[in-house]
Amino acid sequence: MAATLGATRTLDPGMIERVVRQVTSSGKTQEITAPFTGEPLAELPVSTADDVRAAHAAAREAQRAWAALPVRERVRPFLRLHDALLDRREEILDVVQWETGKARRHAFEEVLDVAGCTLYYARRAPGLLEPRRRSGIFPLATRVVETRHPKGVVALISPWNYPLSLGVTDVVPALLAGNAVVHKPDTQTALSTLWTIDLLAALGMPREIWQVVLGDPAEVGDPLLDDADYVAFTGSTRGGRKIAEEAAKRLIGCSLELGGKNPMIVLDDADLDMAAQGALRACFTNAGQLCISIERLYVHEAVHDAFTEKFVKQARNMRLGSGLDWNVQMGSLTSRRQLDAVSAHVDDAVAKGARVLAGGKARPDVGPLFYEPTVLADVDETMDLCREETFGPVVSIYRFATEDEAVEKANDTVYGLNASVWTGDVARGRALAARIKAGTVNVNEGYGSAYASYDAPMGGMKSSGLGRRHGAEGLLKYTEAQNIASQASWLGFEPVLGMTYDKYADTLAGLLKTMKKLHLK
Repeated sequence: MAATLGATRTLDPGMIERVVRQVTSSGKTQEITAPFTGEPLAELPVSTADDVRAAHAAAREAQRAWAALPVRERVRPFLRLHDALLDRREEILDVVQWETGKARRHAFEEVLDVAGCTLYYARRAPGLLEPRRRSGIFPLATRVVETRHPKGVVALISPWNYPLSLGVTDVVPALLAGNAVVHKPDTQTALSTLWTIDLLAALGMPREIWQVVLGDPAEVGDPLLDDADYVAFTGSTRGGRKIAEEAAKRLIGCSLELGGKNPMIVLDDADLDMAAQGALRACFTNAGQLCISIERLYVHEAVHDAFTEKFVKQARNMRLGSGLDWNVQMGSLTSRRQLDAVSAHVDDAVAKGARVLAGGKARPDVGPLFYEPTVLADVDETMDLCREETFGPVVSIYRFATEDEAVEKANDTVYGLNASVWTGDVARGRALAARIKAGTVNVNEGYGSAYASYDAPMGGMKSSGLGRRHGAEGLLKYTEAQNIASQASWLGFEPVLGMTYDKYADTLAGLLKTMKKLHLK
């Protein structure tokens, strides 16, 4: 594996200075470094607990006017965002690469995700939020309308691995539903969020409805949740449990997309060239720092050796580098902590008998946080990476003999976020996919086909989370449903015209039986 030429462009200091003014802060700052080089990248404001409370107050004040706007007016800046983001993609791609260390092709997935998801909700929000007629208890006499109201102020916590995607695509439906947002992105990767807010404000979004705070969770975590009407969190399962506990104390809702130890199954009739290429993308996109990436490969014994040879060869030949061009196939890890975690998992496995088929070591010659795409065999239960999420460019490969065995192994985990099945028979693949306990299952793709189908819900089962992003639920979770039922005066729930209660009961029972026969309910 050869490193490409190093990055040659730097971020515009003027741009950084302009966007960081959007952080609610009392003046403290924190330096963030570029994963590509380890050198200083920007000085970002850090919020205090009082700053977070001030952000909530400002958001709540702005939310009233925002919610009062017709939905078709609220969507206008977000419809404009789609084209504006694509037109200025080179600028935001540089921002994402510099703050995360990922390859440009993987940063581009974030741009596509934000553009596509924003357009989906901007087009569908008016329909999703309009009042809906529902069946009343008595046809003609009872009129029922379901209405939707915004929660109020949503606290949103987004992670460092996909800062543009996982921040913006959760905020947009919350805003379109009529809420304001107090958003805490990870400090290391906050620039992409701040850049997007700056762009949206220029496109007509009221700046005050999207408040940003930065800082240590120990300082800002409690006030962030204390004043929220709903919490959306993407991050670790451990962190998600804490969020859920705090939300439960206040009886407010929360949605949590958490960790995964995602399996991919290669059946005996799969196109092995396609499967190997698909596995490469599914395992090593963003250096494996993707909650829906594949960390376990189960390959049918009839094709195991042939598939492994193709996959390992491609993994060994991947192009690593810090370039801001399109030729790099895999970039850097984002933090020293993540590099240490990946190294510890691989070293532990090798010490206990795992075989390294590809990679297996850090690459400081490429950059301070690079780690090779790694494929391991003979991984067993004694090794930490067998069941724990690695969240890096590491995958273990296993044999299986029957579909039942493959499904059993795929489901043998506390997680249930994403899975992948490869086969020449799509019907066979869909049938097997339905047996896997995961929120999304892709047939003949690793993660993209399910994730990018915005009309369908996406999220985790078991310890991989609560709630869903995307689809109707991805917006309606930020609302309160209200049932308004109006009853005609000529038919109520008490006897009329001097009727005795026993006669009323007989009459009503007969009416209900007639309604059943006529399919009126």
